[in-house]
Amino acid sequence: MLVKQSLQSEPWLNAPATRVVMDALIADGGDARFVGGCVRNALLGMPVDDIDIATSLTPGDVIKRAEAKGLRTVATGPDHGTITVISGSMPFEVTTLRRDVSTDGRRATVAFTADWAEDAARRDFTINALYADIHGNVYDYSTGLIDLRAGRVRFIGSADQRIAEDYLRILRLFRIHALYGRDEVDADGLRACADARDHIQSLSGERIQREMLKLLAANEPVAVIRTMAATGVLSQLLPGELLFDRFKAICLTDCDHFFNADAVLRLGALLSDDVSVRKVATRWRLSNEDRDRLIHMHSNGVKIVSYLSIRDVRRALYKVGVAPFKDLVRLRWAEDAKPSNGVQWRTLLALADGWVKPSLPLSGREVMLAGVPHGPLVGRVLSEVEEWWVDSDFTDDPFSIAERLKAVVQAIV
Repeated sequence: MLVKQSLQSEPWLNAPATRVVMDALIADGGDARFVGGCVRNALLGMPVDDIDIATSLTPGDVIKRAEAKGLRTVATGPDHGTITVISGSMPFEVTTLRRDVSTDGRRATVAFTADWAEDAARRDFTINALYADIHGNVYDYSTGLIDLRAGRVRFIGSADQRIAEDYLRILRLFRIHALYGRDEVDADGLRACADARDHIQSLSGERIQREMLKLLAANEPVAVIRTMAATGVLSQLLPGELLFDRFKAICLTDCDHFFNADAVLRLGALLSDDVSVRKVATRWRLSNEDRDRLIHMHSNGVKIVSYLSIRDVRRALYKVGVAPFKDLVRLRWAEDAKPSNGVQWRTLLALADGWVKPSLPLSGREVMLAGVPHGPLVGRVLSEVEEWWVDSDFTDDPFSIAERLKAVVQAIV
């Protein structure tokens, strides 16, 4: 249904890359409209990152029309009607209107249709079933606009049915609410999610990871995470004791000090021990980088307090590195009961940002010249001297280093 709302002035809608794709699709009687997140965000005045397009054309027709315009295409999901069209360097996901024939909670068998209302009815939430044509005219086949203005995230039709079609929608309800909802999570949706929570175990780790990291990166995820815990959904995703107070403190500090939301750091704040970290890293199929970062947050022996001396800061930075040090500072800051210490914690972060790791001014060759035979003993001597050098606050005095080397060699060799 066409509504009195227009996105005519949106820059992304009028961008040349967008126009080329849409012109190809709507030529000679073709029909295509923008759908989902780009329309929703534009109506809210929020940034638009991805542009999805729905069309009455079949995937084969989409490919023919796009390639006739010199556009590259990728068949990202032809069985489900999705073709990615590349215009300039920007990808556009173009999907044929469809209806579900059968679903099993993870995958759907679909049939193509030319009915826009039928396509809208199979989508997850009312605020995601909004369409806009090339002129910016908005189409709403449910209560999407009303819900969007009210900050309500509601399933289209039966919440139980929508969830049974794809159990990932349990997580999507919480994630979308954290980004766009106001007040409490929709009661009917919440009940349906609680009833179906055991089915989360059937989801792949990659799908869980994507939804949860987006949720954790929301501006205000605390209330939603607590609601997930109250419904039993969170225990399906995160094992062990969860540190809600530390998680809340991290999120509040991000807001108060204009830090960018860091989903992995927030996840680390929520988890309480190394065992839980490793379980989550495996279940969520986290990258090696994110896994190792979380492990360092929970198994690092470096003591971090707000009143560290400059010398102790340099020692800690040398031992763990800049990024892990900053993670530890943020975690300890979140555990600090004194808000007045915020200036000191920020100072530690600033010191880390300005730190350049020094190099030990001693080589293996110099160690051998001091009388140590070639072999593993050279590394042991270097390690002993390095430990002293760090404790001496990285002295660059050649005489002191030479004297220390001599003392270590005499003690070991």
